[in-house]
Amino acid sequence: MTRVDKQAIADTFGRAARSYDQHNGLQQQSAELLLSRLHSAPVAQVLDAGCGPGLLSRYWREQGARVTALDISLPMLEEARRRQAAERYVQADIEAMPFTDAEFCLAWSNLAVQWCDDVRRALAELYRVVRPGGHIAFTTLVSGSLPELNQAWRAIDDQPHANRFLPAAQIHDALSGWRYQAGIEPVTLSFAGALEAMRSLKGTGATHLHAGRRQGLTRGGLQRLQLAWPQQQGTFPLTYQLFWGVITRD
Repeated sequence: MTRVDKQAIADTFGRAARSYDQHNGLQQQSAELLLSRLHSAPVAQVLDAGCGPGLLSRYWREQGARVTALDISLPMLEEARRRQAAERYVQADIEAMPFTDAEFCLAWSNLAVQWCDDVRRALAELYRVVRPGGHIAFTTLVSGSLPELNQAWRAIDDQPHANRFLPAAQIHDALSGWRYQAGIEPVTLSFAGALEAMRSLKGTGATHLHAGRRQGLTRGGLQRLQLAWPQQQGTFPLTYQLFWGVITRD
């Protein structure tokens, strides 16, 4: 297993902080899906773990909750603060959070735990800080994501250009012993070209490769990539396998 370079991830997302909203179609669809699966009463204390620029922190604050926004990236937290998205801003790792036990009614984490070293440890930390009867609501990406990107790159070289996400069975294993509901939903975004599709990844900060950065594309390489990309009605799709889970804290 390749160990996650947390500082490199923080730096990558930090560079995307101001432009994040231009490329956050996946994050928005993921959040909407998770909200539709979360059937809970109004909550007083919410932790937004992996808050990014604070879009969902702001949502929970507008619902009347006291929100703590947590992110490993300081520029992301600064952007969330600039938007007045939360009451409290904490720079920390989801796998080692500086909170007391049972501090929150809801721990919310949208597309963040895939950047953790150990999904079980991350979820256990979220579980720890939630009160009995509260919920942990999260989304992550699983294997089978980005098949179009991977297929197109195979026409260029045999190097990895997208992270390999965990199999869904491994996420279920990480949830073992807890009361939870979970499922997988495919989400496909469409773009005008291969370059725009790849810019959407870069614009959200999600271009960090655990195995190290690869050499960039030449103009000829981009043309080959464009030709190899499996198109749908003249558009260039990116498909994600989105795993959602809602845990009830005992």
